[in-house]
Amino acid sequence: MSSSPPTSPAPFPERQQQTASAEEAQPAVVEARLAGGGKVLIDETRSQDELRTRGFGEREGQEYVLKPYEALYLLQAKRLVFASKKDVTFDSLFEHLLKHDRNIMTKFLVYRDLRSRGYVAKEGFGFGDDFRVYERGEYEKKPAKYVVFGINEGANVTARSFASAIEQIEKMGKEAVVAVIERRGEVIYYKASKMRFSQNKHDTFLVR
Repeated sequence: MSSSPPTSPAPFPERQQQTASAEEAQPAVVEARLAGGGKVLIDETRSQDELRTRGFGEREGQEYVLKPYEALYLLQAKRLVFASKKDVTFDSLFEHLLKHDRNIMTKFLVYRDLRSRGYVAKEGFGFGDDFRVYERGEYEKKPAKYVVFGINEGANVTARSFASAIEQIEKMGKEAVVAVIERRGEVIYYKASKMRFSQNKHDTFLVR
């Protein structure tokens, strides 16, 4: 039988005002290049170090790679330029990255919103469009506190997979948070906790 409601308001405060501390979270303008497979690479060592300390990008073998949503965020924030392609715009980069990741808009909207609230977000654990999110000031000091996964408003999500993801996240000792993306692009957060769903014919959970 069903138990308590599956979600409750999440802890993320409203977006930060454009203060000095918010500015410090932004790197200086860095130079990138596009590579095959939709990769966005940073070659300059100093830029790599600066990005890493602010929670952007990861080293993959010999390359320093920005995730697609990170590249879009930095380009929109006017912190990223492309050395050999001066005419790269947000729209043109988005169209290019969309060919490699059809969920890029969902990821970008959640990522941008988390960053605007002062949180460092990194690639998640494979629960869908999910992120590891660190409490403010705790990146590189403590493990991520939250796992946030994005769902578009009105999307059908199977109850079984939803409950399974939450259970696994809680076993990691982290808080599960659902980021619901409204049709206007606004992001609303809900804490999620372990629950049981009533049996139904289609075994789905409709996010509204």
